[in-house]
Amino acid sequence: MCLIMTNVMDLRIQGHRSHPQHSMRNIPSDYTKAMLFDLLDSEGFKGLYDFAYLPIDFEDQMTNCGYAIINMVDSETATGFLAHFSDFSRWSIKSDNVCEIAWSAKLQGLDAHVELYRNSPLLHKSAPDVCKPVLFKDGERVAFPEPTKRIRAPRKGRCIRAPAAN
Repeated sequence: MCLIMTNVMDLRIQGHRSHPQHSMRNIPSDYTKAMLFDLLDSEGFKGLYDFAYLPIDFEDQMTNCGYAIINMVDSETATGFLAHFSDFSRWSIKSDNVCEIAWSAKLQGLDAHVELYRNSPLLHKSAPDVCKPVLFKDGERVAFPEPTKRIRAPRKGRCIRAPAAN
């Protein structure tokens, strides 16, 4: 279940505690992973997220799908992220998009993301780096753990979605 939250007060009122994994919605379609990471870092979150995935259109490898999945290092940081990026519109490119933040009760934490993606076609050796999810430790990119099974090559298509969580 994914619930749209507009601010921290909504989160408290509804009795939910903040979860570390958020999706950022309404990201301008021309935003790249590098631009997203620069934005997160420049807005005070450098080193405070350990997983990020900006789905990219596999056909043109330039246009993103309008959202990103960001896992924060802890719930306190996630609460700050929610407050900061809800209704955010100061993109580094010209855009009228207003960011919405959603959280997922289904998939939370770094370990869950690693397990979900490590055997995904997104991490196949033929998949371009621009299309892959990224792990971080202390603000520096680190490699994904080795897959636990044979990974199939990604199929051609537009906006390949994240694998389904069980």
